[in-house]
Parts: sequence; C-alpha cells; structure tokens
Amino acid sequence: MSKLIRIGTRDSELALWQAKAVQQQIEHLGHKTVLVPVKSTGDLLLDKPIYELGIIGVFTKILDMAMLNDDIDIAVHSLKDVPTLLPQGIVQAAVLKRGNVRDTLVFKDNEEFLSQKEATIATGSLRRKAQWLNRYPTHTVVGLRGNVNTRLQKLEDHDDWNAAIFAAAGIGRIGVRPDDAINLDWMVPAPAQGAIMITARSADEELLSICKEINHEETEICTTIERKFLNLLEGGCSAPIGALAFIKNEEVHFQGVLLSLDGSKKIEVTRNEKLGNHHNMAQYAADYVLERGGNRVMNDLKDADKKIHVFSTKNLSEMQRQRFKNINVESTDFLKISLNRIPKPILKSAIDNVIITSQNAVDAITAIVPKEELQFKNIYCVGRRTKKLIESKIGKVKHSENYAKSLAEYLVEFIDGTEVTHFCSDIRLDELSQTLEKNHIKVNEVEAYKTILDSEKIDSSVEGIMFYSPSTVDSYLKNNSPNDKVAYCIGETTATEAKKYFEDVRVAKLPTVESVIDLVNAHYNQ
Repeated sequence: MSKLIRIGTRDSELALWQAKAVQQQIEHLGHKTVLVPVKSTGDLLLDKPIYELGIIGVFTKILDMAMLNDDIDIAVHSLKDVPTLLPQGIVQAAVLKRGNVRDTLVFKDNEEFLSQKEATIATGSLRRKAQWLNRYPTHTVVGLRGNVNTRLQKLEDHDDWNAAIFAAAGIGRIGVRPDDAINLDWMVPAPAQGAIMITARSADEELLSICKEINHEETEICTTIERKFLNLLEGGCSAPIGALAFIKNEEVHFQGVLLSLDGSKKIEVTRNEKLGNHHNMAQYAADYVLERGGNRVMNDLKDADKKIHVFSTKNLSEMQRQRFKNINVESTDFLKISLNRIPKPILKSAIDNVIITSQNAVDAITAIVPKEELQFKNIYCVGRRTKKLIESKIGKVKHSENYAKSLAEYLVEFIDGTEVTHFCSDIRLDELSQTLEKNHIKVNEVEAYKTILDSEKIDSSVEGIMFYSPSTVDSYLKNNSPNDKVAYCIGETTATEAKKYFEDVRVAKLPTVESVIDLVNAHYNQ
C-alpha cells in the first residue's frame, strides 16, 4: 500500500502499547504507518446523532467517530471493550494472537486477608465484583475507575483497601505487574479478554486485505464464540457475564457464567466440540444458561439498571430530565430560600451601581417595590437567566458575566464610580466582594434572602451528585459523605468547594443546568 496508514488509538499507556504492537506487524509487511492518538470528541462531529449509529462502547466511540470522519484508517481496541454490535460501516478487520486471558489480584500488603471474614477489594467490573462476592460473600467490593496506572495509585492511596483486580494482559503489557500479584484462575474472564482487535471501514477492501494478513485465526474463533455468548445473553443491559473458549487437540473448549450483581446466584455452563463443529456452541451455552434461571437473573439485572445513577441537588424540570441519555436521575432542592423584607427606603433610593447574583434576589426586590419605583442606574449581574429575569422585572442590565469572579474583574476595570450595592444571600459570594474591596471599591451588602441548607440522605447506589453552588455542596455534606462519588459542578466556584471533599470533580462548560446535564451525559456515554 503506497499511502500512509493512520492507526487510531486512545492515548493511555496501555492503548498506545497495543497500537504499537499492531503498527510493528503492519510495518513488518512493508507498509508505512503513523499512530494517531485520539483524546476527545470535541472536534469529531457527525451529521447524525451518535445514538442513531448504535455507537454505545464506552472506550470505542471516540475512535469509531474518528474513522467515520476519515481522520484515521484503522483503529486498535482491547476486544473486550468493543460492543458486540459494531456501528454501520465499521467491521472487525483482525484480531492479534491473544495474551494472558486471566484476571489478576494485586495486593495492598499481603494475601492474609483472603482467609479473613472482612476485607475490601477494588474493581470497576460488575463481572469481577459478582464472582468475588460469590466466592467471598462477606467481603466488601468498592468501585475503581481510571487507567491502569491511576488504579494502581488509588490502591496505594487507600489504606483500607486490601487488593484490587486487574486484567493480567493490561498490567503485563505495560510492565507494571507487581511480583507478588496472582492470577485468579477460578474467575471466568470477560469475553475476549486479552485480545487486541483492529477495526476498519467495511468499504476499504485494500486495508481489510492487509489486516487479514496479521489476523490470528485461533484467537478469532475463540473470541467470536465468547462474544456471541455475551450478545445472546446480554439483552441490552450490562451484566456480570464471563466467557472463555480455547482450542486444544483440535477441540474447542468453552466455559461461560452468568451471575446476579451480588454474586448470590451463579449459573455456569461448559461445552466441548470438535473444531469445525463449534459454530453453534455459543447458542447452546446461552440457551443452557437462560433455561436454568438465566432469564430471571437477566430480568433482575434489567430492573437493577433502573436504579438511580446520579442525583441533582436542584429539582429538575421534565424537559431537563428528558435531556439525560440512558441515565437515571433523581432530584430535589437541597436549598430552601426565605426572602427577606428589604426596607423600602433602600429600594426606592437612587443607586448608581447594583449587583444581583441570583434570581432569588430579583424576587426579593420585586416583592417589595414595583419596577416603576426602582431607581437603579447601572445593573450588573451573574448568569444568563438572571439577566433575563432582571430585564423583565427590574430594568436594563448594563453588563453580565457567567461567573462572579469574571464580573468582579470586569467591574474593577470598567465601573462608573467606586461604590456598589450587592443584593445577596446571607451566604455571600465572598470572592466577588473581596476582589472589589481589594481594588478600593466599596461594597454595600443588602441581605435580600436567606439560604437554608436542607438536604436528605442519598442512597449509596448513587454514583454522582450534581451541584449548582458551594451551598449545595455544604448542604449535601450535612447528611452524606463523598465516598467515591463524582461531583458534577456548574462552575469553578462550586468546583473549588467540591474539591475539598470529592476526588473526582468535573466542571460544566457553561453555568447552566443543561450544561451540567451534558457533563453527566459525556461521562456515561463517552
């Protein structure tokens, strides 16, 4: 092939290792290649919404999009991460010879805890969690996310964790497997675990022909059986499913397992067939599992999928709820507002510079004095919706910013005069006042309303919390702990407060509820 073959890959250390393994084999055939690490979806836009293409893989969607946009020619994946149904126009082009298929236990200190009643194991895999609890029902399994190095560091940082489970192939390939780590031979691996897969466009016959030359047929046969078994059982929901096929003495050996989330139910199947007679193995194994209680387990899993994933500390409208993509959300107001009765003389006096940082302050002002009697000369505010409300109920806004910090910086530069009146809550945006006063601008604070922290206990199954102000963070903490939850924040000020308590804090691009929802969607549908 005369043209340069662009090999797409995620930019983690493991993904790059796998892409380089593919690169070496293709270049050994005499072709020129270049690696194209793909980090984000920001510049990869398609004509159709991504869900219409059926791209549901958490780790593969970005590369699928890049390929459909013709930014790369082929993509390299861990096959276990690839959805069993590929997007239209993309096909499996090759599978490399499989590496270590097993799961590996990495210890925090030593393995003494294995004989103890209580222990804490970390993994982000439902399959690993269910199999561990089936074998050690009194242990606690906690969530673990991130790339390999991040997960190893989290194990090191958490004093109360005893061990974490990794794919042997992953920690082995990048050379970070501890000497005392052990393979869990009793744990059935994920379908296609340890295999590296290449995808290409179905219409690119020349590239498909090149990839076929490095395809490992035995690995392809085994992983195809495993993935078909997964597809036949899965039914569209995530489930603790393990599968392993291998070929020995011209015979295909298969082992499959389906478990309940808590590991209390386990249905296993084994099957051996002569090579060549193996094509119906997956169907037989899936039928066997379903007929022996698998249907009930899968129905329970589908019901479990309906559990809440995220919780909003602000009550959401029906339209906002509909914005979530395949995510369950519950919401309620963690802040209650009590409007103060602002003295009329203050509101009726001529004020040169007014700052309003919330819609609650607008309500407090207009509850006392009608629009016609207000004499505010210059109004400055925070937030697009607050601006809209002010101009509807009070008067023209001279300048607005998305964040209090940005407004303070603007006023320092452009304010008319050296004094402002800030209609605020009893819980103030200190950053705004402090910035102004440091620059010799006097701030007269008028307490327009009180903010009452009013949170409730959140179910432990909730994975993330949506915050809209530092006060919502403080309210949440009155009755809840951060644990391993993700904090989705409306802006930097809120994120600064959340970072005091949460390890994983994410900030919306815009200071709107919709932008926070988009942030949650990006996390679960990446």
